[in-house]
Amino acid sequence: MYKIRVILDTKEDILRTILVNNTFNLEDLHFTIAQSFGFNGQEMASFYRTDDEWNQGEEIPLFNMAEAGEGISMKTCTLVETLPEENQKLIYVYDFLKMWTFYVDVVEITSEIKKDLPEIVLSVGEIPDKAPEKEFIADKLDSDFDDEDDEFDPFDDFDFNEY
Repeated sequence: MYKIRVILDTKEDILRTILVNNTFNLEDLHFTIAQSFGFNGQEMASFYRTDDEWNQGEEIPLFNMAEAGEGISMKTCTLVETLPEENQKLIYVYDFLKMWTFYVDVVEITSEIKKDLPEIVLSVGEIPDKAPEKEFIADKLDSDFDDEDDEFDPFDDFDFNEY
């Protein structure tokens, strides 16, 4: 049995701790998380592998969008394979138009078998009416080229009037 903490990325504390079977795949976890926060689970979603610093890695989409079964999907990724150890993490994004973003953390893994799972064992906070706005800021890239320097402009020596 997995004990998983799911935290909504907001200023307020909004989280759910859920118990799920070891046999769950990520699609099952997707529906469980969505329903535990009051969503119907019908929107597109993805999990992203992450490190301990929550840096976003490989995407695990709801559906395999690759050619002829080359890619992965939530249905093909079991919890046991994807999150085999405690304290492993995933980022979960639900509804790409609204970008509800959640942090998923494995709190505990036991061999205990419990019926009637999934189960919400802790619910803190209410989900807001609309998703928090995300601000995506690109890192400023240092450039060795001065904007005023036209030395590398390939059209400087070309006379457009010749043709």
